[in-house]
Amino acid sequence: MPIIVTLDVMLARRKMRSKELAERVGITEQNVSLLKSGKVKGVRFDTLEKICEILECQPGDLLEYEPEKGG
Repeated sequence: MPIIVTLDVMLARRKMRSKELAERVGITEQNVSLLKSGKVKGVRFDTLEKICEILECQPGDLLEYEPEKGG
């Protein structure tokens, strides 16, 4: 998938655990884990907004686009 989620990097920079982020955003730890692994098809804008607010970052700090090779 050409969209890469770098939530784990931002969590490390902010010295925050997934559990704390999940509690503050109001989602399950499992959903944070799925987001971190990139195994989701989408994310609600209100959830993305809360994550950015809590981590004090921009959506582009959490998502990267990498074109598929050979396409």
